[in-house]
Amino acid sequence: MPTDRVRAYPQLRFMGSKHRLLPWLRAILSDLRFDTALDAFSGSGCVSYLLKTMGKQVVANDFLRFPATIARAAVENSDVVLDDGTVSRLCAPASRQNSFIEDTFRGIFFKPADLRFLDRIWTNLRRELDDYARSLALAAMIRACVKRQPRGVFTVAGDPDRYKDGRRDVRLSIEEHFLEQVAVYNACVFDNGRRNLAMRGDVFAVDPGGLDLVYLDPPYVPRADDNCYVKRYHFLEGLACYWDGLPVLRETRVRKIAKPFTPFSYRRTAAAAFEGLFERFQRSILVLSYSSNGFPDLHVLVGLMRRHKARVEVHERGHRYHFGTHHRVRRAEVREYVVVGR
Repeated sequence: MPTDRVRAYPQLRFMGSKHRLLPWLRAILSDLRFDTALDAFSGSGCVSYLLKTMGKQVVANDFLRFPATIARAAVENSDVVLDDGTVSRLCAPASRQNSFIEDTFRGIFFKPADLRFLDRIWTNLRRELDDYARSLALAAMIRACVKRQPRGVFTVAGDPDRYKDGRRDVRLSIEEHFLEQVAVYNACVFDNGRRNLAMRGDVFAVDPGGLDLVYLDPPYVPRADDNCYVKRYHFLEGLACYWDGLPVLRETRVRKIAKPFTPFSYRRTAAAAFEGLFERFQRSILVLSYSSNGFPDLHVLVGLMRRHKARVEVHERGHRYHFGTHHRVRRAEVREYVVVGR
């Protein structure tokens, strides 16, 4: 049953996602003795969900809203699903419908009818749902938008019909995607008998007490390009809260939001940030996911972890990240590491 559940977890086209590495991670984690776990940079939520299927008490944390929303829907939530009546009410025409998304992103992302649908859902969400049901609906909306958006990123504006390559994901409307994704996320909901938690916040503010294991997959500095999740997914971040408290940068072509600071994005601060993590959670088993295209180098990170852990092991395998279809995807061929400190 746990293996089947993990396999069914919805894959999100998300930079650095470990979805395809879950069987390998499960094998490594299964050799460790722990009961409570923190997924400190939860991202797509797949590792948090893996830990949940293993019967662990899970805390999923991310500094962005939309990953925290996904984790609340699939990890913290244990029994709430969206029934057909609720979904019908969410999709029904709304009186006094908001139009922020259509007004802001018309001609930038999606067709006008898709944008109006997103405004309609959010208008009805405010009236209809409690926290877990709302998180489920938002998770379905987020994945619907990712599947409808060519390459799954929100960095380039232009004609929504310019990708006429016959792919089903591009042919379907966001409403059609949404209805499919509601069913997908409903199927993820289960009770592992533990009180799990999803939250949004700075990892350095997370209480280190009571955590047997801490899984770390931070946005490490790549050798080329950048690791800015907000640049790629700003639309999803805004969608998760209807841009409440996230002013749109109107001077930008794709209507970005401000990029929050993280020390993991800069070479001058990355090494110190990693050591800060290892020190903060030194009482826990440390499990660090890392790739050969990252900075600092692996030997530097191993040395930093050894300052706080007596035993450090490195697991290694080849991996190819499927992120985008353009020529730069060659950069996705890496060596993937899992560094375990005990």
